[in-house]
Amino acid sequence: MQNLTYTKTGKPEFDTLVPKIRAFLAKDTMDMLIDGEPIRGYRSPDTPAVWIRDHSDIMRGARFFEQDLTSAVTHFANTQARNGRIFDYFTVQPEKVPCEKENWTKYVRVPVEADVEYRFIKAAFLAWQATGDDLWMSSLIPSMEKALNYAFTHPWRWDPERQLVKRAYTIDSWDFAYTAGSHDWLQFQIDDNTFWGIMHGDNSGFYEACLLLAKMLKRDKQSEKAAHWTRFAQKLKKRMNEVCWNGTFYTHFVKQNPVKIEGVDEASQLSFSNPMNVNRGVASHEQAVSLLNEYLKRNADGNAFAEWYSITPAFPDGIFGEEKIVAGAYSNGGIMPLVGGELARAYLEHGFESQGVATLKKYHDLISKNNETYLWYFPDGTASSIETSSSPDATPTDGWGSSSMLHGFVEGLVGVQDQQSLWEDIVLSPRWHAAGVAEAEASVGYECSGAQFQYTYQESNDSISLSVASKNSRCKCHLMIPESAKVASVQSQGQSIEFEQSKVQQSNYLDFKLAVADGADIQIKFK
Repeated sequence: MQNLTYTKTGKPEFDTLVPKIRAFLAKDTMDMLIDGEPIRGYRSPDTPAVWIRDHSDIMRGARFFEQDLTSAVTHFANTQARNGRIFDYFTVQPEKVPCEKENWTKYVRVPVEADVEYRFIKAAFLAWQATGDDLWMSSLIPSMEKALNYAFTHPWRWDPERQLVKRAYTIDSWDFAYTAGSHDWLQFQIDDNTFWGIMHGDNSGFYEACLLLAKMLKRDKQSEKAAHWTRFAQKLKKRMNEVCWNGTFYTHFVKQNPVKIEGVDEASQLSFSNPMNVNRGVASHEQAVSLLNEYLKRNADGNAFAEWYSITPAFPDGIFGEEKIVAGAYSNGGIMPLVGGELARAYLEHGFESQGVATLKKYHDLISKNNETYLWYFPDGTASSIETSSSPDATPTDGWGSSSMLHGFVEGLVGVQDQQSLWEDIVLSPRWHAAGVAEAEASVGYECSGAQFQYTYQESNDSISLSVASKNSRCKCHLMIPESAKVASVQSQGQSIEFEQSKVQQSNYLDFKLAVADGADIQIKFK
Protein backbone atom coordinates (compact mmCIF):
# COMPACT_ATOMS: atom_id res chain seq x y z
CA MET A 1 0.00 0.00 0.00
CA GLN A 2 1.20 3.49 -0.84
CA ASN A 3 2.46 5.52 2.11
CA LEU A 4 0.32 8.66 2.24
CA THR A 5 2.28 10.31 5.06
CA TYR A 6 5.91 11.23 4.47
CA THR A 7 8.41 14.07 4.20
CA LYS A 8 11.29 14.56 1.78
CA THR A 9 13.79 17.16 2.92
CA GLY A 10 17.16 15.50 2.39
CA LYS A 11 17.64 15.40 6.17
CA PRO A 12 17.32 11.93 7.76
CA GLU A 13 16.26 13.31 11.16
CA PHE A 14 13.03 14.40 9.46
CA ASP A 15 12.64 12.01 6.53
CA THR A 16 13.06 8.81 8.57
CA LEU A 17 10.96 9.89 11.57
CA VAL A 18 7.61 8.88 10.06
CA PRO A 19 8.68 5.37 8.92
CA LYS A 20 10.44 4.70 12.22
CA ILE A 21 7.33 5.60 14.22
CA ARG A 22 5.11 3.70 11.82
CA ALA A 23 7.23 0.59 12.46
CA PHE A 24 6.84 1.03 16.23
CA LEU A 25 3.06 1.41 15.97
CA ALA A 26 2.78 -1.69 13.78
CA LYS A 27 4.05 -3.71 16.78
CA ASP A 28 1.63 -2.13 19.26
CA THR A 29 -1.67 -3.38 17.86
CA MET A 30 -4.02 -5.78 19.64
CA ASP A 31 -6.60 -7.83 17.77
CA MET A 32 -9.39 -9.42 19.77
CA LEU A 33 -12.62 -11.29 19.14
CA ILE A 34 -15.26 -10.28 21.68
CA ASP A 35 -18.87 -11.43 21.38
CA GLY A 36 -17.99 -12.62 17.90
CA GLU A 37 -16.91 -9.13 16.80
CA PRO A 38 -13.34 -8.39 15.65
CA ILE A 39 -11.84 -5.48 17.58
CA ARG A 40 -8.53 -3.81 16.87
CA GLY A 41 -6.85 -1.36 19.21
CA TYR A 42 -3.47 -0.06 20.32
CA ARG A 43 -1.96 -1.34 23.52
CA SER A 44 -0.15 0.31 26.36
CA PRO A 45 3.58 -0.41 26.40
CA ASP A 46 3.33 -1.90 29.90
CA THR A 47 0.26 -4.16 29.74
CA PRO A 48 -1.45 -6.34 27.08
CA ALA A 49 -4.73 -4.42 27.11
CA VAL A 50 -6.45 -1.64 25.18
CA TRP A 51 -6.56 1.31 27.56
CA ILE A 52 -8.65 4.20 26.26
CA ARG A 53 -6.02 6.74 27.41
CA ASP A 54 -3.20 5.05 25.48
CA HIS A 55 -5.40 4.15 22.52
CA SER A 56 -6.86 7.63 22.08
CA ASP A 57 -3.46 9.33 22.28
CA ILE A 58 -1.84 6.75 19.99
CA MET A 59 -4.60 7.38 17.44
CA ARG A 60 -3.05 10.82 16.84
CA GLY A 61 -0.28 8.93 15.06
CA ALA A 62 -2.03 5.72 14.05
CA ARG A 63 -4.82 7.58 12.22
CA PHE A 64 -2.40 8.11 9.32
CA PHE A 65 -1.72 4.37 8.84
CA GLU A 66 -4.47 2.27 10.44
CA GLN A 67 -7.36 0.75 8.49
CA ASP A 68 -9.63 0.06 11.48
CA LEU A 69 -10.03 3.13 13.66
CA THR A 70 -13.62 2.54 14.78
CA SER A 71 -14.00 -0.95 16.29
CA ALA A 72 -12.27 -0.25 19.61
CA VAL A 73 -14.08 3.08 20.07
CA THR A 74 -17.39 1.39 19.27
CA HIS A 75 -16.63 -1.29 21.86
CA PHE A 76 -15.96 1.29 24.56
CA ALA A 77 -19.31 2.87 23.66
CA ASN A 78 -21.15 -0.46 23.63
CA THR A 79 -19.86 -1.34 27.11
CA GLN A 80 -20.63 2.08 28.61
CA ALA A 81 -22.49 1.99 31.92
CA ARG A 82 -26.04 3.31 32.19
CA ASN A 83 -24.79 6.34 34.15
CA GLY A 84 -22.33 7.24 31.36
CA ARG A 85 -19.13 5.82 32.84
CA ILE A 86 -16.59 4.40 30.36
CA PHE A 87 -14.24 1.51 31.13
CA ASP A 88 -10.52 2.26 31.37
CA TYR A 89 -9.58 -0.85 29.43
CA PHE A 90 -10.48 -4.30 28.18
CA THR A 91 -8.36 -7.34 27.41
CA VAL A 92 -8.62 -11.04 26.59
CA GLN A 93 -5.06 -11.87 27.68
CA PRO A 94 -3.66 -12.72 31.11
CA GLU A 95 -2.01 -9.57 32.45
CA LYS A 96 -0.05 -10.60 35.55
CA VAL A 97 1.72 -13.68 34.27
CA PRO A 98 2.56 -16.23 35.55
CA CYS A 99 0.14 -15.82 38.48
CA GLU A 100 -2.77 -14.88 36.20
CA LYS A 101 -3.64 -17.46 33.55
CA GLU A 102 -7.28 -16.84 32.66
CA ASN A 103 -8.00 -15.89 29.05
CA TRP A 104 -11.41 -14.47 29.88
CA THR A 105 -12.60 -11.10 28.62
CA LYS A 106 -11.90 -8.56 31.33
CA TYR A 107 -13.09 -4.97 31.74
CA VAL A 108 -11.65 -2.55 34.28
CA ARG A 109 -12.42 0.96 35.49
CA VAL A 110 -9.86 2.36 37.90
CA PRO A 111 -12.00 4.33 40.37
CA VAL A 112 -9.50 7.16 40.99
CA GLU A 113 -9.34 8.01 37.28
CA ALA A 114 -11.19 11.16 36.21
CA ASP A 115 -9.96 11.46 32.62
CA VAL A 116 -11.48 8.42 30.93
CA GLU A 117 -14.60 10.03 29.47
CA TYR A 118 -12.82 12.88 27.71
CA ARG A 119 -10.36 10.45 26.19
CA PHE A 120 -13.25 8.41 24.80
CA ILE A 121 -14.63 11.52 23.07
CA LYS A 122 -11.19 12.40 21.68
CA ALA A 123 -10.86 8.87 20.28
CA ALA A 124 -14.27 9.12 18.63
CA PHE A 125 -13.35 12.44 17.05
CA LEU A 126 -10.02 11.14 15.70
CA ALA A 127 -11.71 8.07 14.20
CA TRP A 128 -14.33 10.27 12.53
CA GLN A 129 -11.64 12.66 11.35
CA ALA A 130 -9.76 9.95 9.48
CA THR A 131 -12.71 7.92 8.17
CA GLY A 132 -15.13 10.74 7.40
CA ASP A 133 -17.91 8.35 8.47
CA ASP A 134 -20.66 10.77 9.49
CA LEU A 135 -23.21 8.03 10.16
CA TRP A 136 -20.88 6.19 12.55
CA MET A 137 -20.01 9.45 14.30
CA SER A 138 -23.68 10.37 14.63
CA SER A 139 -24.46 6.98 16.18
CA LEU A 140 -21.94 7.64 18.99
CA ILE A 141 -23.19 11.11 19.93
CA PRO A 142 -25.59 9.81 22.64
CA SER A 143 -22.70 7.90 24.25
CA MET A 144 -20.48 10.97 24.17
CA GLU A 145 -23.17 13.14 25.74
CA LYS A 146 -23.76 10.57 28.48
CA ALA A 147 -20.02 10.46 29.16
CA LEU A 148 -19.86 14.23 29.68
CA ASN A 149 -22.98 14.28 31.82
CA TYR A 150 -21.45 11.58 34.03
CA ALA A 151 -18.20 13.54 34.44
CA PHE A 152 -20.04 16.75 35.29
CA THR A 153 -22.50 15.28 37.81
CA HIS A 154 -21.05 12.22 39.55
CA PRO A 155 -19.83 12.99 43.11
CA TRP A 156 -16.52 11.21 42.45
CA ARG A 157 -15.84 13.35 39.37
CA TRP A 158 -17.35 16.80 39.92
CA ASP A 159 -16.68 19.53 42.45
CA PRO A 160 -19.96 21.48 42.64
CA GLU A 161 -18.36 24.36 44.54
CA ARG A 162 -15.54 25.05 42.10
CA GLN A 163 -17.53 23.73 39.12
CA LEU A 164 -14.51 21.74 37.98
CA VAL A 165 -13.63 18.08 37.49
CA LYS A 166 -11.96 16.63 40.59
CA ARG A 167 -9.96 13.50 41.38
CA ALA A 168 -8.06 11.68 44.09
CA TYR A 169 -4.49 12.88 44.78
CA THR A 170 -2.62 11.12 41.98
CA ILE A 171 0.49 12.08 40.04
CA ASP A 172 -1.11 14.20 37.32
CA SER A 173 -3.48 11.83 35.43
CA TRP A 174 -1.83 8.59 36.59
CA ASP A 175 -3.99 5.92 38.15
CA PHE A 176 -2.87 5.48 41.78
CA ALA A 177 -3.46 7.82 44.68
CA TYR A 178 -1.51 9.08 47.66
CA THR A 179 -2.88 7.67 50.93
CA ALA A 180 -0.40 8.88 53.60
CA GLY A 181 0.25 5.22 54.40
CA SER A 182 -3.37 4.16 54.92
CA HIS A 183 -3.13 1.61 52.10
CA ASP A 184 -0.41 -1.03 51.80
CA TRP A 185 0.20 -0.82 48.04
CA LEU A 186 -0.83 1.29 45.04
CA GLN A 187 -4.27 2.71 45.80
CA PHE A 188 -6.69 2.60 42.87
CA GLN A 189 -9.87 2.83 44.94
CA ILE A 190 -11.95 5.68 46.32
CA ASP A 191 -12.50 5.32 50.07
CA ASP A 192 -13.01 7.33 53.25
CA ASN A 193 -9.31 8.26 53.28
CA THR A 194 -9.23 9.71 49.75
CA PHE A 195 -7.58 13.12 49.44
CA TRP A 196 -9.55 15.13 46.90
CA GLY A 197 -8.52 18.02 44.66
CA ILE A 198 -8.41 19.57 41.21
CA MET A 199 -5.88 18.41 38.61
CA HIS A 200 -5.54 20.84 35.72
CA GLY A 201 -5.09 18.21 33.00
CA ASP A 202 -8.50 16.65 33.64
CA ASN A 203 -10.17 19.98 33.05
CA SER A 204 -8.20 20.90 29.94
CA GLY A 205 -9.06 17.46 28.55
CA PHE A 206 -12.76 17.98 29.16
CA TYR A 207 -12.54 21.49 27.71
CA GLU A 208 -11.17 20.02 24.48
CA ALA A 209 -13.71 17.17 24.54
CA CYS A 210 -16.62 19.59 24.82
CA LEU A 211 -15.37 21.53 21.79
CA LEU A 212 -14.78 18.36 19.77
CA LEU A 213 -18.29 17.14 20.57
CA ALA A 214 -19.61 20.57 19.53
CA LYS A 215 -17.90 20.15 16.14
CA MET A 216 -19.48 16.74 15.68
CA LEU A 217 -22.90 18.00 16.79
CA LYS A 218 -22.66 20.86 14.32
CA ARG A 219 -21.88 18.38 11.54
CA ASP A 220 -24.90 16.37 12.73
CA LYS A 221 -27.05 19.51 12.40
CA GLN A 222 -27.63 19.78 16.15
CA SER A 223 -26.64 23.44 16.41
CA GLU A 224 -28.31 24.17 19.77
CA LYS A 225 -26.48 21.34 21.50
CA ALA A 226 -23.24 22.38 19.81
CA ALA A 227 -23.69 25.91 21.18
CA HIS A 228 -24.40 24.53 24.66
CA TRP A 229 -21.18 22.52 24.84
CA THR A 230 -19.17 25.40 23.40
CA ARG A 231 -20.46 27.69 26.15
CA PHE A 232 -19.81 25.04 28.78
CA ALA A 233 -16.23 24.62 27.54
CA GLN A 234 -15.51 28.34 27.76
CA LYS A 235 -16.82 28.51 31.33
CA LEU A 236 -14.75 25.45 32.30
CA LYS A 237 -11.64 27.09 30.81
CA LYS A 238 -12.25 30.29 32.75
CA ARG A 239 -12.72 28.47 36.08
CA MET A 240 -9.70 26.24 35.48
CA ASN A 241 -7.45 29.23 34.87
CA GLU A 242 -8.79 30.99 37.95
CA VAL A 243 -8.21 27.97 40.19
CA CYS A 244 -5.15 26.22 38.73
CA TRP A 245 -2.88 28.88 37.20
CA ASN A 246 -0.19 29.95 39.69
CA GLY A 247 1.20 32.84 37.65
CA THR A 248 3.92 30.78 35.96
CA PHE A 249 2.40 27.36 35.20
CA TYR A 250 -0.51 25.17 36.28
CA THR A 251 -0.39 24.00 39.90
CA HIS A 252 -0.10 20.24 39.99
CA PHE A 253 -2.88 19.55 42.49
CA VAL A 254 -5.22 22.12 44.05
CA LYS A 255 -6.25 20.39 47.27
CA GLN A 256 -9.61 20.08 48.93
CA ASN A 257 -8.14 18.17 51.88
CA PRO A 258 -5.38 19.65 54.07
CA VAL A 259 -2.65 17.11 53.37
CA LYS A 260 1.07 17.83 53.08
CA ILE A 261 3.70 15.49 51.69
CA GLU A 262 7.03 15.94 53.43
CA GLY A 263 10.19 15.88 51.34
CA VAL A 264 8.95 17.79 48.30
CA ASP A 265 7.90 21.35 47.55
CA GLU A 266 4.50 20.53 46.10
CA ALA A 267 3.87 24.11 44.97
CA SER A 268 6.88 23.97 42.63
CA GLN A 269 5.92 20.68 40.97
CA LEU A 270 5.59 20.96 37.21
CA SER A 271 3.54 18.05 35.90
CA PHE A 272 3.18 16.65 32.41
CA SER A 273 -0.29 17.95 31.57
CA ASN A 274 1.13 21.49 31.35
CA PRO A 275 2.16 21.31 27.67
CA MET A 276 -1.02 19.34 26.97
CA ASN A 277 -2.99 22.28 28.37
CA VAL A 278 -1.27 24.49 25.80
CA ASN A 279 -2.09 22.17 22.90
CA ARG A 280 -5.69 21.71 24.05
CA GLY A 281 -6.19 25.46 23.97
CA VAL A 282 -6.89 26.42 27.58
CA ALA A 283 -3.67 28.42 27.96
CA SER A 284 -3.35 31.84 26.37
CA HIS A 285 -0.23 32.56 24.33
CA GLU A 286 1.18 34.49 27.30
CA GLN A 287 0.56 31.55 29.62
CA ALA A 288 2.10 29.18 27.09
CA VAL A 289 5.24 31.32 26.89
CA SER A 290 5.49 31.41 30.67
CA LEU A 291 5.24 27.66 31.22
CA LEU A 292 7.48 26.83 28.24
CA ASN A 293 10.12 29.14 29.66
CA GLU A 294 9.76 27.24 32.93
CA TYR A 295 10.53 23.98 31.11
CA LEU A 296 13.59 25.53 29.51
CA LYS A 297 14.73 26.89 32.86
CA ARG A 298 14.49 23.44 34.43
CA ASN A 299 16.25 21.91 31.45
CA ALA A 300 19.16 24.31 31.91
CA ASP A 301 20.04 22.80 35.30
CA GLY A 302 21.41 19.71 33.53
CA ASN A 303 19.63 17.25 35.84
CA ALA A 304 18.18 15.25 32.93
CA PHE A 305 18.98 14.55 29.29
CA ALA A 306 15.66 16.17 28.29
CA GLU A 307 12.99 18.28 29.97
CA TRP A 308 10.25 15.75 29.19
CA TYR A 309 9.52 15.18 32.88
CA SER A 310 6.43 13.34 34.05
CA ILE A 311 6.73 15.59 37.10
CA THR A 312 9.52 17.70 38.57
CA PRO A 313 10.54 17.83 41.35
CA ALA A 314 9.62 14.22 42.04
CA PHE A 315 7.87 12.85 45.10
CA PRO A 316 9.94 10.99 47.72
CA ASP A 317 10.76 7.37 46.90
CA GLY A 318 8.03 4.83 47.51
CA ILE A 319 5.42 7.08 49.11
CA PHE A 320 2.69 5.80 46.82
CA GLY A 321 3.13 2.28 48.17
CA GLU A 322 5.36 0.78 45.45
CA GLU A 323 9.11 0.64 46.09
CA LYS A 324 9.94 0.84 42.37
CA ILE A 325 8.31 4.26 42.02
CA VAL A 326 11.39 6.18 43.06
CA ALA A 327 12.33 9.73 42.08
CA GLY A 328 13.19 9.74 38.37
CA ALA A 329 11.22 6.59 37.55
CA TYR A 330 7.98 6.18 35.62
CA SER A 331 5.32 8.78 36.48
CA ASN A 332 7.45 10.09 39.38
CA GLY A 333 9.93 12.17 37.41
CA GLY A 334 10.70 9.79 34.56
CA ILE A 335 11.58 11.35 31.19
CA MET A 336 8.73 10.62 28.76
CA PRO A 337 8.63 10.99 24.96
CA LEU A 338 4.88 11.37 25.54
CA VAL A 339 5.67 14.74 27.15
CA GLY A 340 8.39 15.58 24.64
CA GLY A 341 5.97 15.38 21.71
CA GLU A 342 3.55 17.72 23.45
CA LEU A 343 6.40 20.12 24.21
CA ALA A 344 7.61 20.00 20.59
CA ARG A 345 4.21 21.04 19.30
CA ALA A 346 3.80 23.75 21.94
CA TYR A 347 7.32 25.10 21.32
CA LEU A 348 6.74 25.26 17.58
CA GLU A 349 3.40 27.05 17.87
CA HIS A 350 4.38 29.65 20.44
CA GLY A 351 7.58 31.21 19.16
CA PHE A 352 10.11 28.65 20.43
CA GLU A 353 10.59 27.04 17.03
CA SER A 354 14.29 26.23 17.48
CA GLN A 355 13.52 24.36 20.72
CA GLY A 356 10.73 22.46 18.97
CA VAL A 357 13.05 21.38 16.18
CA ALA A 358 15.74 20.42 18.71
CA THR A 359 13.21 18.28 20.60
CA LEU A 360 12.27 16.33 17.48
CA LYS A 361 15.94 15.85 16.59
CA LYS A 362 16.72 14.65 20.10
CA TYR A 363 13.98 12.05 19.87
CA HIS A 364 15.21 10.92 16.45
CA ASP A 365 18.71 10.46 17.87
CA LEU A 366 17.29 8.58 20.86
CA ILE A 367 15.34 6.05 18.81
CA SER A 368 18.04 5.66 16.15
CA LYS A 369 20.57 4.13 18.56
CA ASN A 370 18.85 0.72 18.70
CA ASN A 371 15.56 1.32 16.86
CA GLU A 372 13.83 1.22 20.24
CA THR A 373 11.56 3.61 22.11
CA TYR A 374 10.35 3.29 25.70
CA LEU A 375 7.49 4.75 27.69
CA TRP A 376 9.98 6.39 30.05
CA TYR A 377 13.67 6.84 30.76
CA PHE A 378 15.61 7.71 33.88
CA PRO A 379 16.97 11.27 33.82
CA ASP A 380 20.46 9.96 32.93
CA GLY A 381 19.03 8.38 29.76
CA THR A 382 18.79 4.78 31.00
CA ALA A 383 15.72 3.15 29.50
CA SER A 384 13.00 1.63 31.65
CA SER A 385 13.07 -2.14 32.02
CA ILE A 386 10.97 -4.94 33.44
CA GLU A 387 13.14 -4.86 36.56
CA THR A 388 12.65 -1.12 37.15
CA SER A 389 8.97 -0.96 36.17
CA SER A 390 5.97 -1.58 38.37
CA SER A 391 4.28 -3.44 35.51
CA PRO A 392 5.41 -6.81 34.09
CA ASP A 393 5.87 -5.49 30.54
CA ALA A 394 8.24 -2.80 29.26
CA THR A 395 8.15 -3.06 25.49
CA PRO A 396 10.72 -1.22 23.30
CA THR A 397 8.08 -0.02 20.80
CA ASP A 398 6.20 2.50 22.93
CA GLY A 399 3.33 3.80 20.83
CA TRP A 400 2.19 6.37 23.37
CA GLY A 401 5.33 8.48 23.23
CA SER A 402 6.19 7.85 19.58
CA SER A 403 2.72 8.89 18.40
CA SER A 404 3.01 12.04 20.52
CA MET A 405 6.27 12.86 18.76
CA LEU A 406 4.67 12.18 15.38
CA HIS A 407 1.79 14.46 16.36
CA GLY A 408 4.26 17.22 17.26
CA PHE A 409 6.15 16.69 14.01
CA VAL A 410 3.12 16.68 11.68
CA GLU A 411 1.12 19.46 13.32
CA GLY A 412 4.06 21.55 14.51
CA LEU A 413 6.93 21.36 11.99
CA VAL A 414 5.30 19.96 8.85
CA GLY A 415 2.48 22.23 9.95
CA VAL A 416 -0.71 20.51 8.81
CA GLN A 417 -3.61 20.45 11.27
CA ASP A 418 -6.95 18.91 10.30
CA GLN A 419 -9.68 20.88 12.05
CA GLN A 420 -12.64 18.73 10.91
CA SER A 421 -12.43 15.53 8.86
CA LEU A 422 -10.73 14.37 5.66
CA TRP A 423 -8.60 17.56 5.40
CA GLU A 424 -11.57 19.73 4.50
CA ASP A 425 -10.62 22.46 7.00
CA ILE A 426 -6.90 22.94 7.61
CA VAL A 427 -4.48 25.16 9.48
CA LEU A 428 -1.36 25.14 7.31
CA SER A 429 1.80 26.28 9.12
CA PRO A 430 5.03 24.94 7.59
CA ARG A 431 7.95 25.90 9.82
CA TRP A 432 10.79 24.49 7.73
CA HIS A 433 12.64 27.81 8.00
CA ALA A 434 13.29 27.03 11.69
CA ALA A 435 14.83 23.70 10.70
CA GLY A 436 17.11 25.18 8.05
CA VAL A 437 15.19 23.37 5.31
CA ALA A 438 14.86 25.36 2.07
CA GLU A 439 13.12 22.65 0.02
CA ALA A 440 10.58 20.13 1.28
CA GLU A 441 7.90 17.83 0.01
CA ALA A 442 5.33 16.76 2.58
CA SER A 443 2.23 14.62 2.54
CA VAL A 444 -0.24 13.64 5.23
CA GLY A 445 -3.00 11.16 4.58
CA TYR A 446 -5.49 8.80 6.15
CA GLU A 447 -4.96 5.40 4.59
CA CYS A 448 -8.32 4.09 5.83
CA SER A 449 -10.16 6.62 3.64
CA GLY A 450 -7.49 7.62 1.12
CA ALA A 451 -7.88 11.32 1.98
CA GLN A 452 -4.60 13.13 1.45
CA PHE A 453 -3.07 16.61 1.67
CA GLN A 454 0.26 17.35 -0.01
CA TYR A 455 2.51 20.33 -0.53
CA THR A 456 5.93 21.27 -1.80
CA TYR A 457 7.85 24.14 -0.26
CA GLN A 458 10.73 26.16 -1.70
CA GLU A 459 12.38 29.09 0.05
CA SER A 460 14.91 31.51 -1.44
CA ASN A 461 16.30 34.87 -0.42
CA ASP A 462 13.47 36.83 -2.03
CA SER A 463 10.52 34.42 -2.19
CA ILE A 464 8.70 31.30 -1.02
CA SER A 465 6.85 28.98 -3.39
CA LEU A 466 4.17 26.70 -1.98
CA SER A 467 2.36 24.19 -4.17
CA VAL A 468 -0.65 22.46 -2.58
CA ALA A 469 -2.54 19.37 -3.75
CA SER A 470 -5.81 18.50 -2.06
CA LYS A 471 -9.52 17.98 -2.68
CA ASN A 472 -11.74 20.82 -1.49
CA SER A 473 -9.72 22.11 1.43
CA ARG A 474 -10.19 25.41 3.23
CA CYS A 475 -6.76 26.52 4.41
CA LYS A 476 -5.94 29.05 7.06
CA CYS A 477 -2.29 29.66 6.25
CA HIS A 478 0.16 30.74 8.95
CA LEU A 479 3.61 30.40 7.40
CA MET A 480 6.87 31.02 9.16
CA ILE A 481 9.04 33.32 7.05
CA PRO A 482 12.61 34.67 7.46
CA GLU A 483 13.17 36.97 10.42
CA SER A 484 13.73 40.18 8.47
CA ALA A 485 11.43 39.43 5.53
CA LYS A 486 8.77 41.95 4.52
CA VAL A 487 6.13 40.53 2.21
CA ALA A 488 5.43 42.44 -1.00
CA SER A 489 2.76 40.16 -2.46
CA VAL A 490 1.00 36.82 -2.22
CA GLN A 491 -0.48 35.34 -5.38
CA SER A 492 -2.28 32.11 -6.26
CA GLN A 493 -2.92 31.17 -9.88
CA GLY A 494 -1.96 34.74 -10.81
CA GLN A 495 -4.54 36.27 -8.48
CA SER A 496 -3.52 38.48 -5.55
CA ILE A 497 -4.44 37.29 -2.05
CA GLU A 498 -4.95 39.54 0.91
CA PHE A 499 -2.42 38.89 3.67
CA GLU A 500 -1.10 40.11 6.98
CA GLN A 501 2.23 39.73 8.72
CA SER A 502 2.32 38.82 12.39
CA LYS A 503 4.78 38.06 15.13
CA VAL A 504 4.83 35.06 17.45
CA GLN A 505 7.36 36.16 20.03
CA GLN A 506 10.30 37.16 17.79
CA SER A 507 9.31 34.86 14.93
CA ASN A 508 7.95 36.27 11.68
CA TYR A 509 4.74 34.84 10.17
CA LEU A 510 2.59 35.39 7.11
CA ASP A 511 -1.18 34.92 7.40
CA PHE A 512 -3.72 34.44 4.61
CA LYS A 513 -6.67 32.24 3.64
CA LEU A 514 -6.90 29.92 0.70
CA ALA A 515 -9.60 27.70 -0.80
CA VAL A 516 -8.19 24.69 -2.65
CA ALA A 517 -10.54 22.89 -5.05
CA ASP A 518 -7.94 20.52 -6.45
CA GLY A 519 -4.55 22.20 -6.29
CA ALA A 520 -3.00 25.63 -5.90
CA ASP A 521 0.36 27.27 -6.51
CA ILE A 522 1.20 30.15 -4.16
CA GLN A 523 3.96 32.64 -4.82
CA ILE A 524 5.17 34.82 -1.94
CA LYS A 525 7.46 37.69 -2.87
CA PHE A 526 9.56 39.64 -0.38
CA LYS A 527 10.43 43.32 -0.67
